[in-house]
Amino acid sequence: MKGFFISLEGIEGTGKSTQTRLLTEYLQQGGRAVVRTAEPGGTAISLKIRELLLSLDSREMDPVTELLLYNAARVQHICEVIRPALAREEIVISDRFSDSTLAYQGYGRGIDHKMIDALDTIATKGMRPDLTILLDIDVETGLQRNREINKRDRLELEDVAFHEKVRAGFLEMAAQEPERIRIIDCSAGLETVHQKIKDVVSTFLDQQGV
Repeated sequence: MKGFFISLEGIEGTGKSTQTRLLTEYLQQGGRAVVRTAEPGGTAISLKIRELLLSLDSREMDPVTELLLYNAARVQHICEVIRPALAREEIVISDRFSDSTLAYQGYGRGIDHKMIDALDTIATKGMRPDLTILLDIDVETGLQRNREINKRDRLELEDVAFHEKVRAGFLEMAAQEPERIRIIDCSAGLETVHQKIKDVVSTFLDQQGV
């Protein structure tokens, strides 16, 4: 048996954190060893970088600075959390990974994709999730969901046009990698979305013989 890496992606307000937790609990109840984590974060160093990235005091941050910081946090995350868990033949479930960087800094900020790919190669050494669940919802609904729970950070304050670009980027990536990236409409209720995710993940793991 080998470890498996599953990521959940999407724009703001798609419920990634909640669905990551629910998926982890479901797999653990089935007897599987699971590590739940998130980006930017997962380690003490990465969490400090997260604070800097999302702080409202960092609104003057240059897009390239932002890109470099996300990659720095990812290196530490891979070294301390993801790679060791996979080596122990566990399932890693992460709330975001490299796809978010291309979506937000590439499609959203307009940074050259070749630069992003070059930095990603250094940071991840080519690591990619075995399966990515892309939770999709229209931008206005996603942002409204976050307003209702008083979630405010630097990215939340970007205008709707920015988040539309990010969503379009995610959907374009999914079209390019349909085997890895599976789109799930998350406009329905919590349990409905959770069931859809369970179905996709269970089928995937069964195909892998896990």
